[in-house]
Amino acid sequence: MSSHIIGYPRIGPKRELKFALESFWDGKSNAEELQNVAANLRVSNWKQMADAGIKYIPSNTFSYYDQVLDTTAMLGAIPSRYGWSGDEIGFDVYFSMARGNASVPAMEMTKWFDTNYHYIVPELGPDIEFSYVSHKAVQEYKEAKALGIDTVPVLVGPISYLLLSKLAKGVDKSFALLSLIDKILPVYKEAIAELMAAGASWIQFDEPTLVMDLDSHKLNAFTHAYNELESSLCGLNVLIETYFADLPNEAYNTVTALKGVTAIGFDLVRGSKTLDLIKNGFPPEKFLFAGVVDGRNIWANDLHASLSTLKALEGVVGKDKLVVSTSCSLLHTAVDLVHETKLDKELKAWLAFAAQKLGEVNALANAISGRKDEAFFSNNAAAQASRKSSPRVTNEAVQKAAAGLEGSDHRRPANVGARLEAQQKKLNLPILPTTTIGSFPQTLGLRKVRREYKASKISEEEYVKAIKEEIKEVVKLQEELGIDVLVHGEPERNDMVEYFGEQLSGFAFTVNGWVQSYGSRCVKPPIIYGDVSRPKAMTVFWSTLAQSMTKCPMKGMLTGPVTILNWSFVRNDQPRYETCYQIALAIKDEVEDLEKCGINIIQIDEAALREGLPLRKSEQAFYLDWAVRSFRITNYAVQDTTQIHTHMCYSNFNDIIRSIIDMDADVITIENSRSDEKLLSVFREGVKYGAGIGPGVYDIHSPRIPSTEEIADRINKMLAVIESNVVWVNPDCGLKTRKYSEVKPALSNMVAAAKLARVKLAAAT
Repeated sequence: MSSHIIGYPRIGPKRELKFALESFWDGKSNAEELQNVAANLRVSNWKQMADAGIKYIPSNTFSYYDQVLDTTAMLGAIPSRYGWSGDEIGFDVYFSMARGNASVPAMEMTKWFDTNYHYIVPELGPDIEFSYVSHKAVQEYKEAKALGIDTVPVLVGPISYLLLSKLAKGVDKSFALLSLIDKILPVYKEAIAELMAAGASWIQFDEPTLVMDLDSHKLNAFTHAYNELESSLCGLNVLIETYFADLPNEAYNTVTALKGVTAIGFDLVRGSKTLDLIKNGFPPEKFLFAGVVDGRNIWANDLHASLSTLKALEGVVGKDKLVVSTSCSLLHTAVDLVHETKLDKELKAWLAFAAQKLGEVNALANAISGRKDEAFFSNNAAAQASRKSSPRVTNEAVQKAAAGLEGSDHRRPANVGARLEAQQKKLNLPILPTTTIGSFPQTLGLRKVRREYKASKISEEEYVKAIKEEIKEVVKLQEELGIDVLVHGEPERNDMVEYFGEQLSGFAFTVNGWVQSYGSRCVKPPIIYGDVSRPKAMTVFWSTLAQSMTKCPMKGMLTGPVTILNWSFVRNDQPRYETCYQIALAIKDEVEDLEKCGINIIQIDEAALREGLPLRKSEQAFYLDWAVRSFRITNYAVQDTTQIHTHMCYSNFNDIIRSIIDMDADVITIENSRSDEKLLSVFREGVKYGAGIGPGVYDIHSPRIPSTEEIADRINKMLAVIESNVVWVNPDCGLKTRKYSEVKPALSNMVAAAKLARVKLAAAT
């Protein structure tokens, strides 16, 4: 029995990669210093896996930004706007693709399946010429081998790469990306040959798109691709990894029949139905990599249950062909529980971060081989029992309130058109009102104030004074810029989910439980371990304080229940929708308190609504039903004159636009610019949206400052497909990660562009 890890966190236990990247981007360190930090992280990760007893250790899962972008670099698929000369790709081109620069925008960024990780979307067309440019996979294999560690190099599989790509700008929509397969395979063959020459005996192709609902044409592409690669792979052990969901029957039949493939990996945590497919037939000559340790959550594995699953699989494939693995890359979980010094002993015993999951994988592999660590299993069983019986998990009043939601639709009585009319009479906003999404830059000084207050180094009075001054400056800036609907900038908030979780019951927090979201951006998801309720108001003090500083409308800023759910490590002992309803009731209390205190516009962000959509179509309607209902629960009882906003970012929303309409928000702001106005296509196709809508006019995840003319052009494109009386003008997302030197001119240009558009509209009428 052997053990395997699909992938490992790359950021480091103390976010070493984040700080190295940001130092390099700011010009405070050079490329060599960044490379040294990266090399040390890779070495540490490989040694940690080797010391834990893992046999199949991955390489080429490290990335300076994103593994799909790395694949684009390997293939030489660089969009022409980046001025690439054709040589080895340097940091200048690489980071320009990821982040943009002063003269060109970044490539599109979107969610990696249904996770909170973002990947950089390749841009392809019929004229693309692939060439083997980046040898990163070989270099990292050799790097590990020099340490005496023989790794399994990991590549994003060729079909998944194409299916995750998009058409380059100007390419006819009828062009089929899969038609590029015979142009892309020669580069894969070169990479394979170089890995073999370096001594690799295994290679892993990640093909997660196999869990999607693919038609026969797409499934045939897998067969064609691996048939073409078969001769190149001769002499190598080939692992195809799938993850995040069950495989449909047709995909299972396709992948198990692939020629030249030695082993197949399955997610048996989120893909429990795949077990039945395996039991009904698995190729006797292939290895089965069984993903029984959850790579996406932080709960300790139920070792007894996993061992039972493995024994059942052993009866199908035999002990020699069974490998214990993670359900997916551990990239999606926190790094190491050893650094958590503030979690209480009971709760800590219930958890396992990436480092602890290495031990779980190896313990299961040893157990099925007859070398069971009885003490390890006994401690695990005690922790499982403790969690099930702990009184801190259950709140009967909360469960009763959530159960009482059954059967009600939770819609506001008046339709959105009538509400908007009532709101306009009260708010008196200009046409094309301008606003921002909520957060303003989090300066070093601001972070220091919060950190010192949390450490009791400054008093509450000093803290409130400092935050009050920050809000005052943010309000003043927005008034000077001429923004119509203001925000308080959220200076008191560390993170849009963590801030609320800290004030809700049923949540726990880590010190170093960081997870990479994209590039250097890391989040620290709260842990929902028990029933959720709101002991007291969370935002009313700061919102009413900010409103008292201006005559302009001030938005109350909340994070919605679905986003809190999807951006937390969620309890796995009850259905997700039950937890979501509990959070919705807590946010409802906050919404009503804000309204009572005179806040007339309340934004309830649901940035992660699309992210939680199940990958299989058969499961999507149920999710959308309870997710949309959860949002409506938060605000169905407010007055018609109270305007409810929501915000969504960086996902493909076109396929769920009907559900977004069903949320019944008064105004929705949504990412639009980085994806080349993809959102607008849904309105060009005839979808009518009667509520207010603000498709983002510039990308805040790039340091690039858009011109007034560029933003005006985006507004004009919106007005070509959406009625002017419902259009709002706003950035793509919050401004938290940007600098004021970028924010001020960008917002100034945004307001100027809105004024130009108003003049044009007035002239037209």
